[in-house]
Amino acid sequence: MTVIFSKKCELALQAVLYLSVFNEDTYFTATDISKRLKIPKEFLAKILQSLAVHSIVVSKKGKSGGFTLGRPLNEIRLIDIVIAMDGLEMFHKCVLGFRGCTVEKPCPVHEKWGKLRDLAYKMLSDETLLDIREKSVDKIRSIHSLNDYAKAFTQSHQRERIN
Repeated sequence: MTVIFSKKCELALQAVLYLSVFNEDTYFTATDISKRLKIPKEFLAKILQSLAVHSIVVSKKGKSGGFTLGRPLNEIRLIDIVIAMDGLEMFHKCVLGFRGCTVEKPCPVHEKWGKLRDLAYKMLSDETLLDIREKSVDKIRSIHSLNDYAKAFTQSHQRERIN
């Protein structure tokens, strides 16, 4: 688990990054995503449901159904995923867990954490899936079979060039 995010949020970020590499018409079942990312299927299903409530992913029922991104890559910010999973509480509470930690009555790391927290919030707010997709490709390639990956990634890039 990361220092900042819950396990649920961390896995949601991974699942959305996984989907971001593939063309938006490609649907993956929760079973397939859970196998690829090694996430328990039931836990992933709850994560995907939360993401769907926030329109980060959409689901389609039926034989060719599954999950895909719910908005264009440039419209999904990392902070949107964090909000869907963890809310904004981490940006408002004391990193050490002290109640009543304020500017007037700070904890020992209040000032330093405040600077880091503000930087983290800015980065998560500024970065979209489009911004980080290219940096995620090698990681996704190692997770997904090379042939499936190459086909989907090529189709995705061809469509971007056409549009």
